[in-house]
Amino acid sequence: MKLNIQALIAGVILALMLLTGCATPKNVVYFQDTKNDQIIDVANPLKITVQPEDKISIVVHSKDPLLANLFNLPLVTSRVGYTTSNTSQLSQQMSVYTVDANGMIDFPVLGKIKVEGKDRHEVADFVKNELINRDLIKDPTVIVEFDNLFVAVLGEVNHPGRYNINRDKITILDVIAMAGDLTIYGDRQNVTVIRDDGTGKEIVYKLDLLSAKEVYSSPAFFLRQNDVIYVEPNNDRIRQSTTNGNTARQASFWVSCGSLLISLAVLISNLVK
Repeated sequence: MKLNIQALIAGVILALMLLTGCATPKNVVYFQDTKNDQIIDVANPLKITVQPEDKISIVVHSKDPLLANLFNLPLVTSRVGYTTSNTSQLSQQMSVYTVDANGMIDFPVLGKIKVEGKDRHEVADFVKNELINRDLIKDPTVIVEFDNLFVAVLGEVNHPGRYNINRDKITILDVIAMAGDLTIYGDRQNVTVIRDDGTGKEIVYKLDLLSAKEVYSSPAFFLRQNDVIYVEPNNDRIRQSTTNGNTARQASFWVSCGSLLISLAVLISNLVK
């Protein structure tokens, strides 16, 4: 009788521990609504445009370098394509302008010019046309690059942090990849994107990464500078966030319970002898 009770309780505890340890988290696979050769509508591309307080590089080149230098700021060292997970990018020389609160920069000779709301190609074309129309340079080549445009990634990702926007269009999938993907504890059905609408208000978007249709059609699929991405913890992570960290999802919990039950079984079997 004594051995049977102990063996039964031990077997139950072992089975529960195996079930707990081998359970596969649900809702982990991305894009569960996709099929082979399926066509998915994508949201209109969101161009990265210049906003107040952004830093941009504008460099003018010409066949006459001395003439072109009149329109370039003193060169400073800046990292292009820098992210918190990639520090191997080569440093390049850049002339950096800070956009003021009115969306203007003070460009050599041209004076104050408005760049807010323009993408980098539009800024380059505007500066080039001004130089030509004012008969300042006949053959200018103008290169514009972003210098400090970032998005922030928080929550259940492998590498949270700030990531540089180093291209004209960047998607939430690009940034999630930069951050090393979601952890196994990230809630893939509840990813939040918070965006400044430019009027002092914040717009909140919710994305379900299990649905390709929802992700690709979302206004938050294409990101812009200063967007904040937050990945909420799933229920497994929340259950682990107890005071002492000892929950029903952990083996230590079942070991403790098993030890207690076996001790009780031994006591009961001794009493019924």
